[in-house]
Amino acid sequence: MKTVSVIGAGIGGLAAAVRLQKLGYDVTIYEQGAQPGGKMNQIISQGFTFDVGPTIVMMKDIYEEIFRFCGVDPHAYLPFEEVEPLMHLVFGDQSSLNLSRDLPTLIAEITRVAPDDVDGMLGFLADIYHRYAIAKPNFLERSFRSWRDFYNLPSLYAGLQLRTFNNAYQNISKFIKNENLRNSLAFQTLYIGISPYQGPSLYNIIPMIELFYGVHFLKGGMYTVVKSLVKLFKEQGGTLKLATPVKEIIIKDQVTIGIRLAHQTILSDYVVCDADFPTAMTTLIPNEQARGKYTDKKINQMTYSCSCFVLYLGLNKKYPTEALHTIHFAKDFNQNVAALFEQGTLPADPSYYVYLPSKMDPKLAPVNCESLYILVPVPELSKFNDWSPTTIQHYRQLIIDKLKQTAPFSDLEQHIVLEKQFTPVDFKEQFGAYNGATFGLRPTLKQSNYYRPHNKFDYADHLYFCGSSTHPGAGVPIVMQSAKLAVEELIKDDPDQP
Repeated sequence: MKTVSVIGAGIGGLAAAVRLQKLGYDVTIYEQGAQPGGKMNQIISQGFTFDVGPTIVMMKDIYEEIFRFCGVDPHAYLPFEEVEPLMHLVFGDQSSLNLSRDLPTLIAEITRVAPDDVDGMLGFLADIYHRYAIAKPNFLERSFRSWRDFYNLPSLYAGLQLRTFNNAYQNISKFIKNENLRNSLAFQTLYIGISPYQGPSLYNIIPMIELFYGVHFLKGGMYTVVKSLVKLFKEQGGTLKLATPVKEIIIKDQVTIGIRLAHQTILSDYVVCDADFPTAMTTLIPNEQARGKYTDKKINQMTYSCSCFVLYLGLNKKYPTEALHTIHFAKDFNQNVAALFEQGTLPADPSYYVYLPSKMDPKLAPVNCESLYILVPVPELSKFNDWSPTTIQHYRQLIIDKLKQTAPFSDLEQHIVLEKQFTPVDFKEQFGAYNGATFGLRPTLKQSNYYRPHNKFDYADHLYFCGSSTHPGAGVPIVMQSAKLAVEELIKDDPDQP
C-alpha cells in the first residue's frame, strides 16, 4: 500500500486525506496544533462555544459530496439547517435589507428599498449565473499543470465569455443604481479577501450562489464539519497525529520523498501540503533552488488578502435579533475598503459582520446566554502590523461602541462575561497564514487560475498543494475543491491507479 503524508489538518488537508484513504492509500495527517481544523477551529470556554474562522455555509453540496464519494450518507454526519433570511444588512444610513432565497420575498425587499432596481437585480443574477455555468467546468473544477491546460482554444473561448476584465463593483453597477443595493452585493468579495473595486467581476458569483442555493447552518457550528471529516477519516483507517509540526518537505533530485519532523524523518510515496502555500515555501522548503520561481523575494512580492479582527463575546443575556448573520456597513464603504487594501490603516468607520450562532443552537451558550461573534476586515500584516495591547483595546472599544448604537445591543457591554480576540498576528502564529492574511493570496487576475500556485507542484514530483492560496482559491467549499483537484493530480502520477 502506498503511503501519503498530509501536512496540516485544515479543511483542505482533511478533505484530501479522506479521499486518498478511500482510494486505498495509507494516509497519515501531521498537524502542528493540538486540535484539527486549521482556521476552521473552535473555542470552548465557560460553557460558550465559538467558531474561530468560517461561519457561513454556502454550496452545501460540496460539503456533502465527499461523504457520498466515500459511500456514506452525508446526513448522518452533517445536520444542515437552512437559514432564512440569509442575511440582514444594515447600511450606513441605517436603512436595512433582508436577503432571501425565496424569490417573491427578495423581490418584495428590493421593491421596498430600491424599486427602480428590480429588473436590474434579475438581470444581474441571470448574467452572473450564465458566467458561473461557464467558469465551473472550465476553471473551478479543473487544475492547471502546464500552460497548455490554460492556453488552448476551449479555455480561451470560455475566458472571453466570462468577461472578467471589469471589477466586481463595475459589473454590479451596470445593472444596479441604488448605492446600498450595490454595496450589499459588492461586499461579499471580502469573503475571499479582495476589494470589490479591484477583484474580477466573476467573484460576483458569491452573492448569486447565496441567493440561488441558500445559506445553511450546522448544529454545533462549523466545527461540526471538522469533527465529521476526522470521524470519516478514522473510520476508513487513516491516522491523525496532532501536536506534530512538520519541519521540512524532503526533496531529492526534484522528487519529494517524505517529510522531516523534529526528531524523525518520514519517508512516503507522496506528500500533500495543506499549509498556506507562501508559508510552506518559505519555511518547509529551505532550499530556494528547489522552489523554482517561488523564492523568498517572489513570495514577498505577491499580493495578499485582507485579514480579520474577531471578537468572541460570551453574554449573560439573550438578545432578539433579525437574523443569524448581520452585516453593518460603513457610511463610506469605498473609503472603508481603501483603508484595507490601499492605505493600510485600520478603518475608522469599519464595516463589520455579526454572527449569533446560539440563536439557532442554544447549546452553544449556557442557559439564557448568547455566544456572539464579531468580525471586522482589517489589513494584512505587511500593510499594518501595530497590534499592540493598546491598539487591540482601542479597536475593540470602537467596535463595541458601534454595535451598542444598534438595536438590540444598547446594553451589550454590561452583559459581557467572557471575551476573547483574534488578530492578524494570531492567524499568522497559530495557523501559519502568511502576513496574517486570513484568505491567503489575493485572487487578482494575475493570481488566479493558471497564475495561482498549482495543485501539483511545478518543481518537484510527488508533491501536491491544497488550501486557500492554491488554485482555485479561498472559501471553505473552494478549498475543499482544491483538495479534490490535488488528489486528482496525485492519481494522474500514480502508475498503479487505473
